[in-house]
Amino acid sequence: MKTQIFCDSADFKVIKKFNFSPLVNGFTTNPSLMRLSGAKNYKNYSLKLLSVCKKKPISLEVLGDTEEDMLNQALVINSWGKNVYVKIPVVNSKGLFCGKVISKLSNQNIKLNITAVYSSNQVKKILKCLNKKSKTIISIFSGRMGDVGKDPIPVIKKSVSLTKKIKNIKILWASTREPYNYLQAKDCGCAIITMPASIIEKVSKFGKTSQELTLDTVRKFLKDSKDSKFKI
Repeated sequence: MKTQIFCDSADFKVIKKFNFSPLVNGFTTNPSLMRLSGAKNYKNYSLKLLSVCKKKPISLEVLGDTEEDMLNQALVINSWGKNVYVKIPVVNSKGLFCGKVISKLSNQNIKLNITAVYSSNQVKKILKCLNKKSKTIISIFSGRMGDVGKDPIPVIKKSVSLTKKIKNIKILWASTREPYNYLQAKDCGCAIITMPASIIEKVSKFGKTSQELTLDTVRKFLKDSKDSKFKI
């Protein structure tokens, strides 16, 4: 199975660029990325992104923390485009499972991206709430697991196993840290991996031989040494 690459960014120029790239199949954003990209008004900025990303899936996250706020905001965000996936956290800031929100939205056939998932048990709980005919992405934060010494591979493999017979539900490898994560996600049978533009650029160069890598490295070091004007 081909593992699709989504670009994790809210930068307008980046999304405009990769919207036309065959390497990138979709986009994921979040409020933090929006803020870093200079957004002042969440709706207006989201619509600006959607003005260039009209067909590829793009995930836009709710801002609320209560069931009522999440539901209301999800309906609004969903109305912005047919290619929009509404991001809902698996739990709120109090640690309460957002199952009711997920269930209500899924039963309205709203495309969802369930985010901040860290375990296969959370995946099992999510699956019980979903309308299996509605499209859903489940984002497992593999990179953040690795940051604290947890191996994400077993979680990804178990989650892929739980969803492999459900056509409309996809497991996404999130918080990518290095290009090699793409090969790991592919090996696990993960449907999607999302990564920042800098890592996508590196993945696009996959396939170099050991000799080519050696030459690239030596030439880079030589250029740096000349630019430094060091002498021995």
